[in-house]
Amino acid sequence: MAAQQPSLKARALRYLSMREHSRLELGRKLARHAEEGEDVDALLDWLEQNKWLSQERFSEALIHRRAARYGNSRIVAELQSHGVAGEALQELKSTLAQDETARACDVWRRKFGTVATDRNERNKQMRFLLQRGFSQRAVLAALGGSDPDDEI
Repeated sequence: MAAQQPSLKARALRYLSMREHSRLELGRKLARHAEEGEDVDALLDWLEQNKWLSQERFSEALIHRRAARYGNSRIVAELQSHGVAGEALQELKSTLAQDETARACDVWRRKFGTVATDRNERNKQMRFLLQRGFSQRAVLAALGGSDPDDEI
């Protein structure tokens, strides 16, 4: 006897029990398993209504996972790819901007630790931070070797 496939609702709850998902991401995952007559959008609406699915929780979780390693532009791009937009995205951007320099300094300190002595090493450090999505202002502050806490 063949094993019965889990329902769409059971799959959704299993995915959400593992980690937070955006509505767009969960919809894509469930669409692969949806059979004829099953309405994925109705299920997603039900999950949001019952607080199983939350765009705010997803955004906070993604920022928490990525903030220690990446800059604002990279995090914002990932949020946009998951369907976060509008006013919620603007609020998240402003929240991220508050501590970007400190995060860039921390990433730089963990990776390199010492101020570059020659131009090639400085360019290497700068490229590393820029590729991580940090702004130029944050990168220059990090490469200056200054501690953002000392600016008070």
